[in-house]
Amino acid sequence: MKTYESNEYDVIVVGAGHAGVEAALASARMGEKTLLLTINLDMVAFMPCNPSVGGPAKGTVVREIDALGGEMGKNIDATYIQMRMLNTGKGPAVRALRAQADKWQYHERMKDTIENEPNLTLRQAVADELIVEDGVCKGLITNTGAKYYAKSVVLTTGTAARGKIIIGELAYSSGPNNSLPSVKLPENLEKLGFKLRRFKTGTPPRVDGNTIDYSKTQEEPGDKEPRHFSYTSKDSDYLEDQMSCYMTYTNTVTHDIIRANLDRAPMFSGVIKGVGPRYCPSIEDKVVRFADKDRHQIFLEPEGRHTKEIYVGDFSTSMPEEVQLKMLHSVAGLEKAELMRPGYAIEYDVIEPWQLKHTLETKNIKHLFTAGQMNGTSGYEEAAGQGLIAGINAALSAQNKPGFTLQRDEAYIGVLIDDLVTKGTNEPYRLLTSRAEYRLLLRHDNADLRLTEKGHELGLISEDRYKEFQDKKQAISQAMEAIKKVTIHPTDEVQEYLASVKQDRLNTGVSGADFLKRPRVTFDAVEKLSGETLATDRYVKEQVEIALKYEGYIKKEKTLVDRLHRLESKKIPVDIDYNAIPSLATEARQKFEKIRPESIAQAERISGVNPADLAILTAYIQQGRIAKVKNK
Repeated sequence: MKTYESNEYDVIVVGAGHAGVEAALASARMGEKTLLLTINLDMVAFMPCNPSVGGPAKGTVVREIDALGGEMGKNIDATYIQMRMLNTGKGPAVRALRAQADKWQYHERMKDTIENEPNLTLRQAVADELIVEDGVCKGLITNTGAKYYAKSVVLTTGTAARGKIIIGELAYSSGPNNSLPSVKLPENLEKLGFKLRRFKTGTPPRVDGNTIDYSKTQEEPGDKEPRHFSYTSKDSDYLEDQMSCYMTYTNTVTHDIIRANLDRAPMFSGVIKGVGPRYCPSIEDKVVRFADKDRHQIFLEPEGRHTKEIYVGDFSTSMPEEVQLKMLHSVAGLEKAELMRPGYAIEYDVIEPWQLKHTLETKNIKHLFTAGQMNGTSGYEEAAGQGLIAGINAALSAQNKPGFTLQRDEAYIGVLIDDLVTKGTNEPYRLLTSRAEYRLLLRHDNADLRLTEKGHELGLISEDRYKEFQDKKQAISQAMEAIKKVTIHPTDEVQEYLASVKQDRLNTGVSGADFLKRPRVTFDAVEKLSGETLATDRYVKEQVEIALKYEGYIKKEKTLVDRLHRLESKKIPVDIDYNAIPSLATEARQKFEKIRPESIAQAERISGVNPADLAILTAYIQQGRIAKVKNK
């Protein structure tokens, strides 16, 4: 039985945003006594920007978090007000689940989960300084002078690090949603040798829903078919009474108002110094960058079931308040909209992510981990995914066990972290399906098949849930064998069905598996036409259908994955001296020294490194010449 002083913990997590809560819960659930510090207890897992979870790539991350034993999927499934599957007309690699959240319920449920988690203490405090001895992080000091000690520390400061809110000519020190900023901790990180840079993000105005004319907008309802982020959620619990979102557009009048006030726009007047997100630009930035477009989509999203606040999505702005109001009133449906909260930009400090290992432990200070927006990402989902990995590794570090990492072929979370530590980022990083080379393998529907085993090994998946997962795997295998054995004959019923889905006639009998490979043919149709019940679970049917229809493409991706694994197995010595390899190009040598890749595969992904550099590096390692070169 471990014994602790009142100020001693196994793991300390700083920040209780979407990264911090996942880190703390993972650590506590792995048996480590964990302290979660937050500047404001009323902002645990708060959504200062869009009240939603999921979307392209991001929705897959939420499912990966759930498959590993994280909380985000369960939390949104318990607090959503609308659920929709996006890109249903496209292939499974890019389909994405997205939910509108009741942002207040989301916060309250997550806070309740944390408060009732064994081994986890939630406390309001501002972390000012890390306690570092001989290159090892031992704890931290708060603004009240309290000292807390731990075997591992995880920093997830979000946008609070020297945060500054900007609205037109107004600028003031603040964290998101007018919370306290964290000022001394980033200063301490700089003193410890970390490279920081300045990023910027923003949020749109909120308006009173009672003052919107919805008759001039397009309704966007939720799906009737049950959808879930968590694999533990039941179809029977799917919410029928969902709240709609609405879509409208900017117009030439809106754009003229913006252009006439660009001299007052902090983005263009020089007030904002930080780099903003490329894939979530402000409305004024969009009007300037896409001058040929006469309108842009705007989504009106409820912030909750018990509030009239409406989030004006895709209308992020830092214009002066009176200009924001003019812009809003020029939009169809918002002519009489009353402003409840103005939009704003926020600048904040981030750590250059190439200073991290794939475990999210910092390279120059042991037992110190960072996660979330402070690593240069944008989005709740990217933050939560990093937080889960950082929390797992902080717990493993406290247990003196090897770290846990995910490769690019295993999870979008693996793609995200590898991109950060290998390439760094010059702007707030957003996860996109196009960033994943193996996206047909990394689908939203199979995250449990990819990661539940790993979550169970870590102790984050219960035995009951693991048994359900094994039963599902067995059911998929049985259904796959069954569909291969049934035969579809060229009957009149079959020919009529094929004509209805615009497929050629069947000339001879084929297996159910081959029949299913035809475009637009469904698993249910095979069952009906064969007269056989091959599976009862719709998720089992989905897996068989995708596996058969995309069999050739999946096989090609697995061939590429085999090459990746071969290159990942070629490890680079930790103490290699790149300056002692004279044949390397100068740019490659500088990048190698900066990033310190762990394998040839990671070295290959570094921008500016060409095949010749990789061949030279590989040859030196294979010939065992590194030590000899270093000794010269």
